[in-house]
Amino acid sequence: MLKNHPKGLLVAFFSNMGERFGFYTMMAILVLFLQAKYGLSANEAGGYYSWFYFAIYALALIGGILADATSRYKTVILFGLIIMFGGYAMIAMPGMSLNMTLLGLFVIAFGNGLFKGNLQAVVGQMYDDPKYSSVRDTAFMIFYMGINVGAFFAPFVATGIRNWFLRTQGFEHDGSLPALCHAFIDGKVVEADALAKFEGLASKVSGNLVTGTEQLTEFANNYLAAFSKGYNYAFGVASIAMVISLLVYIIFNKHLPNKEKKKVENAEKTGSLITKKNIINLVISGGLMAATSVLFYFILNDFALGLAIGLFIGFVATMFQISTKEELPKVTSLLLVFVVVIFFWMSFHQNGLTLTLFARDYTVKEVGPFTNIFFNLWSMLAFIGTLAGLFVAFARKQVSERIIGLAMFLGLGFLTYKLVAGYSASNPIAPEVFQSFNPLFIVVLTFPVMGIFSWLKQKNMEPTTPRKIGYGMIIASLGFVIVLLASLNLIAPHTVADQGLTEWGRISPYWLISSYLVLTVAELFLSPMGLSFVSKVAPQRFQGLMQGGWLLATAIGNKLLFVGSFFWDRIELWQLWAIFIACCILSALFIFSIMKRLEESTK
Repeated sequence: MLKNHPKGLLVAFFSNMGERFGFYTMMAILVLFLQAKYGLSANEAGGYYSWFYFAIYALALIGGILADATSRYKTVILFGLIIMFGGYAMIAMPGMSLNMTLLGLFVIAFGNGLFKGNLQAVVGQMYDDPKYSSVRDTAFMIFYMGINVGAFFAPFVATGIRNWFLRTQGFEHDGSLPALCHAFIDGKVVEADALAKFEGLASKVSGNLVTGTEQLTEFANNYLAAFSKGYNYAFGVASIAMVISLLVYIIFNKHLPNKEKKKVENAEKTGSLITKKNIINLVISGGLMAATSVLFYFILNDFALGLAIGLFIGFVATMFQISTKEELPKVTSLLLVFVVVIFFWMSFHQNGLTLTLFARDYTVKEVGPFTNIFFNLWSMLAFIGTLAGLFVAFARKQVSERIIGLAMFLGLGFLTYKLVAGYSASNPIAPEVFQSFNPLFIVVLTFPVMGIFSWLKQKNMEPTTPRKIGYGMIIASLGFVIVLLASLNLIAPHTVADQGLTEWGRISPYWLISSYLVLTVAELFLSPMGLSFVSKVAPQRFQGLMQGGWLLATAIGNKLLFVGSFFWDRIELWQLWAIFIACCILSALFIFSIMKRLEESTK
């Protein structure tokens, strides 16, 4: 796998893995934590969630500017790792107020801004060497797989820690209970049917009969405290993962390229960003950004979205001003791709927001023994190992490798059977675990997709990087088509709330799993290819800044996540998914309309 790649790729792979473990822990549980701990509505929690997502990517501009201006990419990355650890440590402390939790999220976002874009830039720098340039796309797919190895384990660990702490307090998990507890404490659970349901669930998870106002009040407060504290401890595990990433980076960063520039008398000749002309241009762009932010704030009545749009317009204006005539065509091509990226991430990252709410509220809460394979970490790993053994047994040519594969197939297959045999007829599942399917599919599908691209390359049929991005948008729309079909006969969230329903339709988890599978294929076509495209096309002196621009576009898409939570309890479910289908299709049409220009920029 790494035969034709520099050693530094492995360093970046593992440095990023721990950071992504922490990030995907946040992705899996942040909205649920905010609702359980502070009693926020879906719209309020979604607003904070989109703010966090916006900041974690938008602040990459600061990291890119610092790294490009000083050429100390590796130092900026190091500080990013340290700062992120501090942020995770803050939100791991139980009993924090909402404001302190939000401060901790900002610290994480700021550290990530210093880290993420610059690490991607450093990976690209390794492949600027003509010796490795032909495998740039493959390198970013391998690097991207490292992101998702950590992401696969994060939801399982977060859920396991939360459930473990609940059990230490004498409770079992039920994802629907925190909302009911808050509603009861706020005096909103008064109808006899609703009270009976609450008493039944409280008795079930506590193992004791819970009846009457006094007992229900005590239960509600204790359950919420245990539920949210379990999430705090999950954030603590994320901080430990950050320490591991930090140690890997400190010990092995010597294998990463060092782009520090030699001191020269005339900074203009080096292409430095810190020149008198560029500083004036940055001031002008800053004024344009501020004016645009204010304008959109009054038009949209949303400060955050106004800031996001203003920041992007300011970035675009800056790039046009500081780019030379030779650089401008490449910069323009990148900016056009960034526009498409906004709508992809706005749609795709619903997996941590509306798709998580969908998993909690509309997917069955209990599954049979076979399906439970995919919701238990150990049986999942055993099952994956069984399939891997089967593949090795038939795909490898050497007899010794086939014997090893057969042994894996038989041994891990038997272990899978024993684990499944130990499951009950009905097994509870947690909505957070659905977040593990996307990274799992990334890890499993990366090599097959790479193999397909390699086969096409041998036949001179491999699509260009921009075409892969366009195909990714089309595939993403199909992922939302699946969940739309699953939602056609489901009662909308606003109907459930308006009518005070205690039971409504729930569907098989395979609908959502299938949607994640298709969305993952789309992600493999778009995200690592986009990173490769940026590293290939970005002018040499803007490597960090343009990676920051990619992340800024991602940030704006993440700020637009509120579209999902805003419409969640306002329209029918199928109408909600149709919004994202339309965004993906229109973005694909735009990409193909400018394809010739994009392909020219890569030459």
